[in-house]
Amino acid sequence: MNNSQKIFSENIVKNISEGIMVIGFDGVIEYMNDAAAEILDLDQELILGKKFAAVFFNDERNDRFTQTVIDSIYDRNTLHQDIVPYFIGDRELHLRLLSSFLTRGNKRIGVIMVFSDLSELMDLRDAVKSMEKIKALNGQLEMRNKLISETFGRFLSDDIVRHLLDTPDGLRLGGKKQELTVMMSDLRGFTAMSERMDATDLISMLNHYLGEMTEVIQAHKGTIIEFIGDGIMALFGAPDYTDTHASDCVAAALEMQGRMAEINEWNRENGYPTLEMGIGINTGEVIVGNIGSEKKTKYGVVGSHVNLCGRIESYTVGGQILISAYTKELISSELEIAQEMTVFPKGANGEMVLYQVTGMGEPYNIHVEMEGSVLQHLDRPIAVCFKKIEGKHENSKAFYGGITAVSRDSAVMETESELNVFDNIQIDAGGKLFCKVTEKRDEGFYLQYTSIPTGYAGWLKAAR
Repeated sequence: MNNSQKIFSENIVKNISEGIMVIGFDGVIEYMNDAAAEILDLDQELILGKKFAAVFFNDERNDRFTQTVIDSIYDRNTLHQDIVPYFIGDRELHLRLLSSFLTRGNKRIGVIMVFSDLSELMDLRDAVKSMEKIKALNGQLEMRNKLISETFGRFLSDDIVRHLLDTPDGLRLGGKKQELTVMMSDLRGFTAMSERMDATDLISMLNHYLGEMTEVIQAHKGTIIEFIGDGIMALFGAPDYTDTHASDCVAAALEMQGRMAEINEWNRENGYPTLEMGIGINTGEVIVGNIGSEKKTKYGVVGSHVNLCGRIESYTVGGQILISAYTKELISSELEIAQEMTVFPKGANGEMVLYQVTGMGEPYNIHVEMEGSVLQHLDRPIAVCFKKIEGKHENSKAFYGGITAVSRDSAVMETESELNVFDNIQIDAGGKLFCKVTEKRDEGFYLQYTSIPTGYAGWLKAAR
């Protein structure tokens, strides 16, 4: 190598970023470039000419570094490479070591150790690994939350599950006063229906009905509190408050009644009976929150306005939606009111005006037609025996009357017994025929059937 080539080679070695250290087979450090001195934080003048062991064996933390270099010196047939930790005071580096042989002619006279500082890359790798680990943990957490939501969402509404998962004190017992709208719905004559249906068929029919109703309620921002047999109790305005809770609730009720046609078509295809539903709606200040004990808690609502909603629902017949005056007052959309009625519900202060809603204008645009049937007057009255239903219980006392007109789902009955509008009665007519008194006229009491026994048609034919 001429002098120019030597200078050129030395400049390259001197200015590269990798550290280079040349060590003879006798263990003496013969050369170190500027990068090596900077990386290892050593003074070249104090290092050159000294034994490698004397310089580097004083820190046990650097044993992997020194061992790799020693192995490269004594193992004269194999090249070595490794990534090792290297400590300078409290600072830890990650060095990549690579050995090659220093030769003179064909003779190996030492080793050349080339090393580079990979600390930033290692930190980046660790960061990437951490991010991947965090991502994996987030994925697991998301899967667990999804499992919780899907599992408990079958027992609670999606809004309640989300509230419990997202709110730090979501499971804490307690509640708050809040004005919201309560809905209660109930199938007419379901108890009598359940007595004559196979259990599997009954559950299949009920699950289909409840599934359809749940979809409608949730689509209108409603929160289902519970299913009470065939009944549904839902809130609008909680746990996420909206100032349109009254309108959303009535819109949901209209769509629920509208969907009954599809449900009954499905019932007919599967050999199940026709269902009719009544819905009561009331708005007022209630207490809503987590109710129960530390062992068993439910998200629920209590208050006089909840009880009043149940009273309103009890006045409905199949296909009806009855709302309170205050609920009506809160709705800005145009309402279609089929009738207005005055009732005296238990627990209320005096009389109460209810409105039967059959439609809403903008922005909902929902209208429901109540299917009616024409009453046919009979040539002579059909004598019947009936009992009054008080609450959910049948009074044992028998009363007598005569049916003067009938239709598919209603009748007119004359009786000298005392009856009031909205009374529930049960007539022996081919089985237990359940009815609600809807109107009192000179010609008698108008009855709306709420549950028709299978033997009714045969009984009516024979009686006529």
